[in-house]
Formats: sequence, C-alpha cells, structure tokens
Amino acid sequence: QVQLVESGGGLVQPGGSLRLSCAASGRTLANYAIGWFRQAPGKEREGVSCVGSSDGNIAYADSVKGRFTISRDDAKNAVYLQMNSLKPEDTAVYYCATGPRVIGLLSLCLVLNYDYWGQGTQVTVSS
Repeated sequence: QVQLVESGGGLVQPGGSLRLSCAASGRTLANYAIGWFRQAPGKEREGVSCVGSSDGNIAYADSVKGRFTISRDDAKNAVYLQMNSLKPEDTAVYYCATGPRVIGLLSLCLVLNYDYWGQGTQVTVSS
C-alpha cells in the first residue's frame, strides 16, 4: 500500500532549474532513508542524492554535487530535489524511493537498499 508519486519533471534548457517533488502515502517517510535515482537510456539506474532517516547523513553523486539539493518535509510526508545548472547529461527518468530505517553513509544511495519506488518523472535538458 506504499505509494510514491513524483512530479515536477519537464523540458528545460541547459543552465536552467527544476524542482522535483515526491509525495508518499502508506509510509511515514521520517522513519526511513529516502533517495532520488535516475536512469538514462542504455544506462543503469544510479543514485543521485539520498538522505538518512534521522542521523543527518546525506549523499550526492559526484556528478551533481554543488548543483542538486535534497530536502525532506516530514510534515507533508514528502521529499524534494532542487536541480540547478542543469546539463544535457542530466536527462533521465528520475525516481524517488524509500530505504531502510538504519543505514550507513557508504550504503545510503545504493539502489539495492531501496524497496518502494515511484513511477518516475522525465527530465529533459536540451537547447
């Protein structure tokens, strides 16, 4: 009964910004790790940014550090991904997912650790 719904994707020019949202039902996100992942055509799904439940751990892929910011709003049971200075190589389907209650930083953004996934939202960066 856990459902995650992403929104906010679309077409944007290089250098532009998008804010992705993930709304959850059936699970209190404050008690779990949350992650944003993406998958481009012909490539494997990769972790973009993930945040731990209560230990303050945050992980970013090297390719997005300094450009993307993950945040969570426990009152709204939602998680967000602010994406700035977008590049064509950021083009992909972006997914949000929930992970374990307890997880170490080194494993925080590994795909295999996440159990419930949203349907994904398309982000296209093109001039």
